[in-house]
Amino acid sequence: MKTKSGQVTEEMVSRFHELNQQAKAIDAELSELKKKFNSHFDYMCGESEKGEVLYGSYKLQRQIRKSESFHTEKTVQKLEELNLQDCIIITKQPDKQKIEAAMTLGLIPQSELDDCLLRKITPVIVVKEMPSVK
Repeated sequence: MKTKSGQVTEEMVSRFHELNQQAKAIDAELSELKKKFNSHFDYMCGESEKGEVLYGSYKLQRQIRKSESFHTEKTVQKLEELNLQDCIIITKQPDKQKIEAAMTLGLIPQSELDDCLLRKITPVIVVKEMPSVK
């Protein structure tokens, strides 16, 4: 939705800046509290152990989530040693450096791959407080 430029005010920009600063402060405080809670659970329950404790009407819990994945290079090497190529996926993907080099050398006309090029545009709003002009 497009708006007229007159619909954005200095107060709105100021409020955005203020809220953004508050969000950073809140994120920092949450991070510090999480560190303290994890340290407490490490001491009370052991590292990487779940736990819970009641504080008045609040229950503080630590959940432990685990994920596993295979180290790509080591696993592929081991599977090749075991002659288990069926367990390996071969992924074809364009080599950006070689394509750019081929275009620079004129081996591939740039227009040839125009319809293959993906462009991602991400708008980012930044508000910085400017020093007062006197």
